Amino acid sequence: MELFFDLVIVVAVAQLAALLHDGPGRREVFLFVVCYYAMWSVWTSFTLYANVSGDLTRIRSMLLAMFGIAIMAAAVPHVIRGDPAWFIAAYVFCRLMGAGSWKRTSRIMTEWPGVQQAAGVIPWIASLGFEPPVRYYLWAAGIVLDVVVSLVRSRHPEQLLAEEQRELEEAQRHRDRRLGILRRLRLSRPGVPAAAAAPRLQAARPDRPHLGERLGLFVIIVLGEAVAQLIDAASDVERWELGLMATLAAGFGLLVALWWLTLRYGSDGAPTYGTRVFTLRLTMPAHYLMTGSIVLIAAGLGVLADHAGEPVPEASRWVLCSGAALYFLTVSLLGARGGAPRRWLAGWGLPAVVASLLLGVFGGPLAGWALAASLFAVAGWHVLYRPGSAAAETEPAAAEMDVSS
Repeated sequence: MELFFDLVIVVAVAQLAALLHDGPGRREVFLFVVCYYAMWSVWTSFTLYANVSGDLTRIRSMLLAMFGIAIMAAAVPHVIRGDPAWFIAAYVFCRLMGAGSWKRTSRIMTEWPGVQQAAGVIPWIASLGFEPPVRYYLWAAGIVLDVVVSLVRSRHPEQLLAEEQRELEEAQRHRDRRLGILRRLRLSRPGVPAAAAAPRLQAARPDRPHLGERLGLFVIIVLGEAVAQLIDAASDVERWELGLMATLAAGFGLLVALWWLTLRYGSDGAPTYGTRVFTLRLTMPAHYLMTGSIVLIAAGLGVLADHAGEPVPEASRWVLCSGAALYFLTVSLLGARGGAPRRWLAGWGLPAVVASLLLGVFGGPLAGWALAASLFAVAGWHVLYRPGSAAAETEPAAAEMDVSS
């Protein structure tokens, strides 16, 4: 079921990558960030729901969410043309349905509560009555509200659980009072039993190895889209020359390096040695940033083949280089949070961010193959890093499984 569910994400990522082709401006980049978050948030909501529910997962809910993401993906071109009604409707439907699915589990995702609370969709609904730029401000407010609610409320899980329990019991008392009034007025149907007591809520306990596989598979999906972008672009070139082959080799090498970093060190892409377990309040934002950065890289690679022997257009160069910078920045921040040594941060993590940004600023004269080769060299520098801790070398499994934390 989960693999089938992921098929729609493959198409959604391809649609979003198309937003960044043909010289994207600030508007296209903003719409990419917003639309990608909307689809990613639906995917994570139902992925975490299935992870916690296990065999009790409602297949109908998963299929409806899958159809909703498909509608969102198909409506991306309409968003660009200024007609986002169907995209918003599908997004709001999926988020509300996800919140309802979570309520039936009697579990509270205290580590990332945004997946089961739909407060962030209110600005999206309100945006239907406005035109840009107010509409865009409301979308951004909805995303900020989603993230802030999760980050703030997850800091005090016991308090969050107690508040949710009180709200549930208060709602149950309201139902009991209404039912009592109906019984006294003899308006309730005969044989209707009295309302059951409110269930006792519990903190959700994610299956971390399984969740690690799910988050890792999403990374594989976006890497697959990057490979597809590179291949499709090359297939459209009529005359293959040495510059194109160099671009293909460097672009593929860059993706292999990103894959290797994720495989070797987990979703963090940094040598944490498994010494610190991250909660979802850190993992989920990092997952969004890392996968989003790979989609940016995919969109940039899709342009390089047409400019293998000539300078890359400025907008496309910035898409590619900013995607690489964002990836390595996320890696560096999580590496610092996870216990990576200062030697790695000063010699590998931060220099990769600076190098990617410098390529964006000063890489105008570089041909496509040279730009791809430069980014490949930056990623390769990360791959060549060897942790100095002997203990780290004896615990590769812990590092590989860090994707779940």
